[in-house]
Amino acid sequence: MAVTIEDLYRSYGILADAKDNLSQHKDAYQVIVDGVKGGPKEKRLAAQFIPKFFSSFPELADAAINAQLDLCEDEDVSIRRQAIKELPHFATGDNIPRVADILTQLLQTDDTAEFNQVNAALISIFKMDARGTLGGLFSQILQGEDIVRERAIKFLSTKLKTLPEDVMTKEVEEYVFAETKKVMEDVTGEEFVLLMRVVSGLRVLQTVNGRQQLVELVVEQAFLEQALNPADPDTVDRLLQCTRQALPLFSKNVHSTRFVTYFCEHVLPNLSALTSPVAELDIQLEVLKLLAEMSPFCGDMEKLEANLNMLFTKLLEFMPLPPEEVENGENSASEEPKLQFSYVECLLYSFHQLGKKLPDFLLDKVDAERLKDFKIRLQYFARGLQVYIRQLRVALQGKTGDALKTEENKIKVVALKITNNINVLIKDLFHNPPSYKSTVTLSWKPVQKAEAVAPKRPSTEEMGSGGSTKKQISPQSRRDARQIYNPPSGKYSASIGNFNYEQRGGFRGGRGRGFGGRGNRSRGRIY
Repeated sequence: MAVTIEDLYRSYGILADAKDNLSQHKDAYQVIVDGVKGGPKEKRLAAQFIPKFFSSFPELADAAINAQLDLCEDEDVSIRRQAIKELPHFATGDNIPRVADILTQLLQTDDTAEFNQVNAALISIFKMDARGTLGGLFSQILQGEDIVRERAIKFLSTKLKTLPEDVMTKEVEEYVFAETKKVMEDVTGEEFVLLMRVVSGLRVLQTVNGRQQLVELVVEQAFLEQALNPADPDTVDRLLQCTRQALPLFSKNVHSTRFVTYFCEHVLPNLSALTSPVAELDIQLEVLKLLAEMSPFCGDMEKLEANLNMLFTKLLEFMPLPPEEVENGENSASEEPKLQFSYVECLLYSFHQLGKKLPDFLLDKVDAERLKDFKIRLQYFARGLQVYIRQLRVALQGKTGDALKTEENKIKVVALKITNNINVLIKDLFHNPPSYKSTVTLSWKPVQKAEAVAPKRPSTEEMGSGGSTKKQISPQSRRDARQIYNPPSGKYSASIGNFNYEQRGGFRGGRGRGFGGRGNRSRGRIY
């Protein structure tokens, strides 16, 4: 015979009045548990009554939890929400991992209010027993359905950082790191980024040793022991994103040597063959920027001379020779070389940083003819730079506030940063012997507002593709500034001031590609 509303209220009354003798009224509690088999009204009451007396009837614990779970899967959303809201009452002792496991599975709901209810319930039991709750979450991440795994990882990446220190103790954080390393054995690109966000925020890893452990975790994912296949967008994407995750971890004590070495030995030789994983991304510039950002943190390098030579060779490719002159001293009709300012800034900066470790490279390791060729290219590039710097300063002179926020002026500010950076670095290399003492802030890195249109020597950034002007001056301008010189055309990155591919969450959704299966289970890689 079905349990009625009256039966439920009667049984509730018996248990409420029993006080210390609750355990003697097992039959009354069984009636409440059986209420889940009734109609909507009976189910709603059962959802509230079952958890209220749950702890007094351990022999009926399994039946009670299973009954509540039936309500969590009911067709009526209001019954589901009520049942989910009460789930934390079942989270006692050994039941906590089980309840956390159940709640984690319930994250797959598409009902917003229900999803928020599950999140609130998980946070609630986190505060009771963080380690037990994490046990349930990681159980589903390692073994659950893809949708559950995805949402559980997102829960960790957004909620862990909000929990206080008395919940996220040292032991709990160490457990998170240990379990995350297990999950990392087989991850998609998006999962990798989210999990790195989880572990990077752990207080226990905010030490030199902790950051080094995080770098090791990224190195495993980056496959630095394998040769690069430049034609495979997945392989290129993996390297870019792993490098981007490692970058904030590098410091004078946590070195970028393995990444810088890999870029010099495997990426630079294949620079022009790299296949971009994203259509709008300038893959060559992306790679060069990452290399430049890492280079200050490079430690002792086994093949320093060979890697410097590769950087030097690549730099020569982007620094053209001046056009040949005909007999009357004018440029020939051949097309003027393009000055790739954005690329040269990155390469010069990286060369300058590594050059500090082998300051006699240009004097003793480069033959005289090649060095002469390099200096001719440097001089030509420097002449073109001076023209652009003057033009940009004139264009920005007197502009402040909102006037600098127009798209056109933003481009000019960024371009001025790039050209000034290159100018400073070239001057260092013109010293005899070459100097590596100047410091510049890479053009895409944040600078103080006061430096945006610096009065004398502003720092540098990028200008959009083809954003330069062609003012005609004569090649003798270095001797006579009043004579007009015909500079080469300049080229800045088209993504000027908008270098945020690596800052938009890394791997993007929906491309159907990702990290290949690293463990026994392949998860259908997605980004």
